[in-house]
Amino acid sequence: MCIRFLDFAVKNTAEFIDAMPKSLRKGYGQFFTSKETAEFMAGMFEIDDCKSNLSILDPGAGSGVLSIALIERLEQCQKVQEIDLTCYETDLSVIDILKNNLEYVKNHSKIKINYTIQNQNYILSQSAAYARNAPDDRKYDYVIANPPYKKIGKNAPEALVMQDVCYGAPNLYFLFAAMSLFNVKTQGEMVYIIPRSWTSGAYFKAFREKLLRCGVIEWMHLFISRDKVFDKENVLQETMILKIKKSDTPPEKIRVTSSDSNRDFSQLTEFAIDYSSVISGNERYVYLVTNRDEALVLTKLQGWSNTLPSLGLKMKTGLTVDFRNKELLRNNEDPETVPLFYSQHIKNGKVVFPIGKENEYLLKGNSALLQGNKNYLFVKRFTSKEEKRRLQCGIYLANKFAKYAQISTQNKINFISGNKDLSECTVCGLYVLFNSSIYDRYYRILNGSTQVNSTEVNNMPVPSLELIEKMGKDLIKAHDLSETACDTILGRYL
Repeated sequence: MCIRFLDFAVKNTAEFIDAMPKSLRKGYGQFFTSKETAEFMAGMFEIDDCKSNLSILDPGAGSGVLSIALIERLEQCQKVQEIDLTCYETDLSVIDILKNNLEYVKNHSKIKINYTIQNQNYILSQSAAYARNAPDDRKYDYVIANPPYKKIGKNAPEALVMQDVCYGAPNLYFLFAAMSLFNVKTQGEMVYIIPRSWTSGAYFKAFREKLLRCGVIEWMHLFISRDKVFDKENVLQETMILKIKKSDTPPEKIRVTSSDSNRDFSQLTEFAIDYSSVISGNERYVYLVTNRDEALVLTKLQGWSNTLPSLGLKMKTGLTVDFRNKELLRNNEDPETVPLFYSQHIKNGKVVFPIGKENEYLLKGNSALLQGNKNYLFVKRFTSKEEKRRLQCGIYLANKFAKYAQISTQNKINFISGNKDLSECTVCGLYVLFNSSIYDRYYRILNGSTQVNSTEVNNMPVPSLELIEKMGKDLIKAHDLSETACDTILGRYL
């Protein structure tokens, strides 16, 4: 009796991982998928019962665990008689294991297995076909992949081949995903395990636009725990599994599942959400909703059509990079200095200064680092993963620091200002929004990282300026800056 295909491949892979230093794997951007994750990914495909011959592409094959999981599933389909599998793998140290695993499957499968191992760069090997975008280029029914996770230079050969999806120095994972969408047949499917980072921000905008122009998302699986995805690896990466269909007709609903620490995926949270709720906004953000409560948050806030810029407001990043301007930093105040505000000055909704911190003052020498002493809402740019809130803000009122004509902000905080000076009511109203639990949850849905990105905040829906000012007046009367008070005020207007 033969061993299950996947068990055979996983055993070989485990032995390989144990024998190979992690530093070498990281150099390739190579992390191996667990057996349970591979089985789950293979189960996401909708198998076409009308086809007896199927073609599969595994563009970052490693030891072949993913493609073998899919073949094992296809063995359960009586109609499937033949499979053509193409695996790309550049790591010479793993190719022997890949070939050994595929030979085992070929020799023991009831389906005729034809496989090809391409020991060449997946992106560069497709460059000519990608450039001409010819309809007769070879296409595949299914693509399954755990791509390499590795940043490359903006002038790297792979980036130059795929300039249409690149902005700055790209990561190989989304170049693989874009190329795979090119390689899959119309109405074909691809299942990818990738970081969440592509779902928001200007850096990935061109990739999102292409992905959502050429395909539609049918299923998203989100991992709540970061260390349960890659077998035998300590990978702290916000990760998701994405099923894309190459179609220009979006489904009415997207299937969303999530799991925490269950490696066998036996306890899933699952629901369906409107496609238009997940794919939204001018930036084509993909909202990472894990439950019905979060879906309700989306529905509530997307009822507002304004953004900060549409109201003449804007979030900006602090002006001073302190380590690059060490010669201008001072510990003590003098007539030639201005206050330099850091995230540590934001305390319980207020801006407290001074606090006895090093380098709290900045020499006035560089005008580009100075801003007017006006009313602002300060928002921390970085928080730790363990902190309860992602959005942490403080009300800055100019009259509290009236002796200064100018101030400066360190670049680890953001600040909201306007085309016109903001009134106290406006700043307090903005505080109600950004200190509320619903806006904090909305931002977490929008962005899985710990950084508060001004581009994303500037695209978040907000009420009218009139409503913001009314909320501010309510906050001033309440004399309470707590999250609970902000939730109560915001609830009156939602």
